[in-house]
Amino acid sequence: MTVQDFFKMLITEIHSVVVATVDKNGLPLTRVIDMMLYDENCIYFLTAKGKNFYKQLQEKPYISLSGMTYGTNTMEKKAITITGTVRVAETDKLSEIFIKNPYMAEIYKTNESREALEVFCIYRGQGEFFDLSTKPITRISFSFGGAEDLKTGFIINENCTGCGACIKRCPQECIVPGKKYSINEQNCLHCGNCYEDCSFNAITKL
Repeated sequence: MTVQDFFKMLITEIHSVVVATVDKNGLPLTRVIDMMLYDENCIYFLTAKGKNFYKQLQEKPYISLSGMTYGTNTMEKKAITITGTVRVAETDKLSEIFIKNPYMAEIYKTNESREALEVFCIYRGQGEFFDLSTKPITRISFSFGGAEDLKTGFIINENCTGCGACIKRCPQECIVPGKKYSINEQNCLHCGNCYEDCSFNAITKL
């Protein structure tokens, strides 16, 4: 899957996400907003200029968001998390948002009322895709806009003796035997069982 595939899923399948910022005291604040548009480089959303959310974005243009697809049960769901830097978008994006999200016209009915709105884009960031519908689960990290790739999870280092203790503790069976064992990171839950259980300090936490 490409970064654009994740953008499309975020806009079309998830749409409403929880977004976090920090206040002037550095304390976290969250709210639910809609992700409106995407293109090759950015994800777009908007807010009203009178809201605290707008003020926080002006003061610290950095957000973290999480959203999940709908499903009949948890094991059918997919989730995306993105942490990134934002900026004010081009002025023509507002009209495009109203075209592709017609429900917005029920909230802001006149052009005059829409003057309260500002469109932002997330143009650089890191993300993670998590799919519970696959067996084993799928986890994919990604980045865009020149952001450094996100490195999380665990790797098996040169201290590995091949004793096999980690395999017994892995809930996703994503540890591969060999002269030196390895972890299929794409299927790892990041539970830490292997890290905690290894007697040879052969697991490194990233």
